[in-house]
Amino acid sequence: MVSQIMSIFKPCYTDYHKRNVKTLIIERDTLNMRKIYSGYLHFFTSGLFLATLFFTSCKKDHNSTPAPVPKPIATLGLYEANSGIYKRLYIPISKVGTQGDSVYYSVFDTGSTGMTIDATGLLPKSMITNNGITVAGDSVTVNGITVTNQTAVIAYGNTQSEIQEFGNLAYAAVTIGDQNGSTTTSRIPIFLYYKILDVTSGKNQPAHSNDVFGVGPGVSFANSAIGSPLSYFKTAAEVTSGFKLAKVNNASFSSNGTYVSGLLTIGLVPDDLAINGFVMHNLSYFTQGGYSPDIPATISYNGANVPGTILFDTGTPAITIIANQSAASNSSYLPANTTVTITTGKGFSYTYTTQSNNDETVVAKPSFTGDPRTIFSLNFFTDNEYLLDYTDHKIGLKNN
Repeated sequence: MVSQIMSIFKPCYTDYHKRNVKTLIIERDTLNMRKIYSGYLHFFTSGLFLATLFFTSCKKDHNSTPAPVPKPIATLGLYEANSGIYKRLYIPISKVGTQGDSVYYSVFDTGSTGMTIDATGLLPKSMITNNGITVAGDSVTVNGITVTNQTAVIAYGNTQSEIQEFGNLAYAAVTIGDQNGSTTTSRIPIFLYYKILDVTSGKNQPAHSNDVFGVGPGVSFANSAIGSPLSYFKTAAEVTSGFKLAKVNNASFSSNGTYVSGLLTIGLVPDDLAINGFVMHNLSYFTQGGYSPDIPATISYNGANVPGTILFDTGTPAITIIANQSAASNSSYLPANTTVTITTGKGFSYTYTTQSNNDETVVAKPSFTGDPRTIFSLNFFTDNEYLLDYTDHKIGLKNN
């Protein structure tokens, strides 16, 4: 695991009260006696009936079966790894199709949509060439994985640092997690790649060095058939499709990768969406890519208030990038001890202070990076909780 991880960074109460019943003896008036006795008998009988009815009602309420409490689909742990200031959050993939001989560690990425994984170890070596995956006809099924002839290229990063994956649309059941806890999807669409290219250096990268578990909303830009692997789970009536990410433990990052239980909850229960303090943000829909994870906000630092959109991205390992077209230079670091505040249109606010070895922040011109968004790195998630509702298309943010 080490080598692979570091290769990329009501109760019912009845008071039964005993009453003293006086015996009425009226010797001179038998008729009156009969009337009184008759009335008493009627009263007693009616009271007994009502008491029995009340008791029965209470007994039924007391023994009624309570409604089941909604439960999420699963709660899983993730691995936290780092190399210097660069941090990664990994989710283990222990089975794809019928192939479960190895565990692959994928970057848990809120900034992209769709699961990508290297074909090496999943398909026979004879099917994987330098020019692509061999598919006869429209598709072929091997090891429980259906590989289609639809090809694409997926890019990560920006124009200054880009990684590209070359591969095919495929379908398979996927087991998420490992011996510490796991759950298995239905047959879902994934991106199976055969080659990884570092555009900057022009060199191919090692197999499985850029496996990505993209949990963002919408669909993949590479192929609209691919969505977040977590969005395909069938949920119970009172459970909403989505996930919740607990605050990441900053002290648990290690070079070997530390397993932290309970970080990821799959499936949202009513309490998650009602009383747990998340500030909810409606997502915008676009023709390409579907619902976007970008949230309108104002970023403030050194007296500047910059309007823009923010991507909260677990897939960015270290440095936050503030997009500002009016920046003095194409790209420059904010000095240590600079206070940065973000405020969204829905009232969520977060403030942090830059440090020389943590929360490093760059101000860059979008014309230089090729990306108009402000992108917050994994460091944001060490102070805040994150929620994504796939059904109602909302992102929740919560200070913690």
